[in-house]
Amino acid sequence: MTEARADLLVELIQEEIPARMQARAAADLLRMFTERFSAASLTHGQMNSFVAPRHLALYVEGLAVRQPDSIVEKRGPRVDAPQQAIDGFLKSTGLAREDLVTEETPKGTFLFARTEMKGAPTRDLLAAMVTSILTEFPWPKSQRWGATRFRWVRPLHRINVIFDGAGLAGCLDLGGEMLAFTTASTGHYFEAPDDLDLVGIDSAAAYGALLGGAHVVVDQAARITAIRSGAEKIAAGLRCRLRTNAAKISEVAGLVEQPHLLSGRIEDRFMQLPGEVLQSSIETHQKYITLEAADGTLSPHFIVVSNRKADAKRDVVIIAGNQRVLRARLVDAEFFWQEDGKTPLADFLPQLAKITFYEGLGTVYDKAVRLQKLAADIAPFVAAADGRAAARAGLLAKADLVTGMVGEFPELQGIMGGYYAARTAFDGPGEDAAVATAISDHYRPQGPDDAVPATPEALVVALADKIDTLVGFFGVGAKPTGSKDPFALRRAALGVIRILIESKTRLPVTRIFQAAAGHHGFDGVNADLDPFMRERLRVSLREGGIAHDIVAAAFGDDSIDDFLLLADRAAALAAFIDTETGAGLMAGWRRAASILKSEESKDKQVFSPKTDPSLFSNDAEAKLFDTTKDLADGAAATAQEPEDLMALMQSLGELRVPIDQFFDQVVVNDDNPRVRENRLGLLALVRAKMLGVADFSKLEG
Repeated sequence: MTEARADLLVELIQEEIPARMQARAAADLLRMFTERFSAASLTHGQMNSFVAPRHLALYVEGLAVRQPDSIVEKRGPRVDAPQQAIDGFLKSTGLAREDLVTEETPKGTFLFARTEMKGAPTRDLLAAMVTSILTEFPWPKSQRWGATRFRWVRPLHRINVIFDGAGLAGCLDLGGEMLAFTTASTGHYFEAPDDLDLVGIDSAAAYGALLGGAHVVVDQAARITAIRSGAEKIAAGLRCRLRTNAAKISEVAGLVEQPHLLSGRIEDRFMQLPGEVLQSSIETHQKYITLEAADGTLSPHFIVVSNRKADAKRDVVIIAGNQRVLRARLVDAEFFWQEDGKTPLADFLPQLAKITFYEGLGTVYDKAVRLQKLAADIAPFVAAADGRAAARAGLLAKADLVTGMVGEFPELQGIMGGYYAARTAFDGPGEDAAVATAISDHYRPQGPDDAVPATPEALVVALADKIDTLVGFFGVGAKPTGSKDPFALRRAALGVIRILIESKTRLPVTRIFQAAAGHHGFDGVNADLDPFMRERLRVSLREGGIAHDIVAAAFGDDSIDDFLLLADRAAALAAFIDTETGAGLMAGWRRAASILKSEESKDKQVFSPKTDPSLFSNDAEAKLFDTTKDLADGAAATAQEPEDLMALMQSLGELRVPIDQFFDQVVVNDDNPRVRENRLGLLALVRAKMLGVADFSKLEG
């Protein structure tokens, strides 16, 4: 018999959800309903979630209209238990003695109560599901509204629930008032403010079409696509291309229900400002889309995404209004640019002494002095880095924090310092170009999509800034715990790792961390910092596609603090294991390691990696010994370049055939104890040579 099914639509209407929370909210709504359906044994078909500024919805196709029947089993006492125990079990189940089932188990013969439970109608379960999901909804930030106790991201106005073509009775207790379920959606605030009857909606597409007809594009992906394609069309007409990235476009899509794109223009006088100032004003503060000319420079044209349908007269007013608002912000930026430029960047340094960096870590001026010293420590290890310029950039890197421009546009810190360093004061000489560039780029990379600094001096200062932060916060006990990382130390650690690996920089991390601790005035480096950094490197390599066991094998030597070398070893080992020779060698390694482990456990000793060739009685023993002896001791420590590491792995591959021949022709556990121990010593020698390259015991499979 075919199981009866019906569609479910749940729609929440609230005031505007912050753009940054919308995608996660849609995913959480789908996830939470999926979990509730699974817990209730309710099968279903396709599920689609939707989100727009004021709408959050889920459409479920083919939801079972009732739970399946089930058998609930409860084990009772043994059949030969005292009558009092049996009576107590009967009372707890509400059954008679003849209703119980006797069944043999490995622990004896027991009484069982089996009760058939009829599945409940889905309609009877949905109201409780909806209200529990809303009560537990994991908004990153939420609060109470009005006199109610219910928490939501913004005031919640309607809960629409339609199942099997009809509204569902129910309500949500807001803690002070009740919000009843309804079946009336709403369209665009201005373009279609009337209610929309959701009864009769029979598909996710029909729901989207209904809202679309009321000027609400409720599908987030559709809004993003419409904005991007519309912006690209306008840009092409202006002989430009988009500069705004995908993340910013997604944010803009979260601000509008009915995207309508219009182009505006920056006044010529403001085009003299740094491009980053213009882009920050346009993208970050005004949420417009920026364009760039064919040569890569910022275009004076920008795109406004209006939340109204097209109207020729109104569009003119909207463009003029947005240009007027942008002009006011750019006038402020122009003022700060001119005023800040009257003071050499170095003259801002004393003001940093008035800003506390963090309790126990001094002021921002103290950090600037530490960066100057630490940059000088790091510079010798970065190819072609000018130590003097790097130290100067380290001292000045934070000076722009007290400028008017960064006060108004905090996202431009570092960038403005670079500009101000280059010009210092109007018509005056600036700092060296290397210093200015290092200041501009010292915060990079600020995320996985951001590039590492491009110049040697910028690499030095970026490393110094992040290492000073890591050593400092760990030193005062403010390290990450669980999922909490308020000072973004994981991001700082990954930044250090990316810089070292992508710039091919070999840095003695232990020595530099100790130097940083000294500049802080600490007795030493917090013991938790090294394992923290190594774990971040492991995570980075695994995310780069290297298997976890290969990473563990490459990290076998804890004395290595060259992160580039560890990364290269992991890559070389992964490439080697993927070859036929590598796979064959691993089979031999596992056999040798298994025999040694078994015999060492039996003899309660660890066999020394030495053997006496005079006791060899088989050519396979001699061949394995000669091949193993030819592997240079300490080769792994001296091999640093990728090609050397790969050559080292290939040299290990020469052991494959001798190991195979040894196990084919030689019985390790010879009756003669001296011969047995000598052969085990030979295998221990093979083990020692291989472990000198990587910890092969960590490899799985």
